[in-house]
Amino acid sequence: MQIAVIGRGDCSVEEYEAAETIGYLIAGNHETVCCGGLGGVMEAACRGAKEAGGTTVGILPDTGEGNAFLDIVIRTGLGHARNVVLVNSADAVIAVGGGYGTLSEIAVALKTGKPVFGLLTWKIEGVFVCATPEEAVILAVRAGRLSRPSRSPRGPGESS
Repeated sequence: MQIAVIGRGDCSVEEYEAAETIGYLIAGNHETVCCGGLGGVMEAACRGAKEAGGTTVGILPDTGEGNAFLDIVIRTGLGHARNVVLVNSADAVIAVGGGYGTLSEIAVALKTGKPVFGLLTWKIEGVFVCATPEEAVILAVRAGRLSRPSRSPRGPGESS
């Protein structure tokens, strides 16, 4: 399962620490962190995930390298349009702080029926407000697992 962690590239210390904890906890649940691949909240989530031995995916707006904690770099050259790619790649979304880019990602997630969990972020109908990073991850992992179809391999002779 892939959980998107979204937020500003120039975040506060409180947001950075929350995102780092979120990344760590996502990886601790054996799930993948997806993000916009840049600094701030995105870097923090990836840093936390790497500390826990997890996998990170950055869906970049340009053709750069992204932050130092990315395992997989997807260079889109799409600018802000990459927000749609990021949200559609996720099973659940956690927003930490954020500006208008984060707002656009939240809107796409809500429009497409993705569960969104927020910490220190926009207060919008449909976003589940969380008090702690732990609460955000528990709820996102649960929601992502419930919404994701089974992808178990079929054995010999089993039909689809």
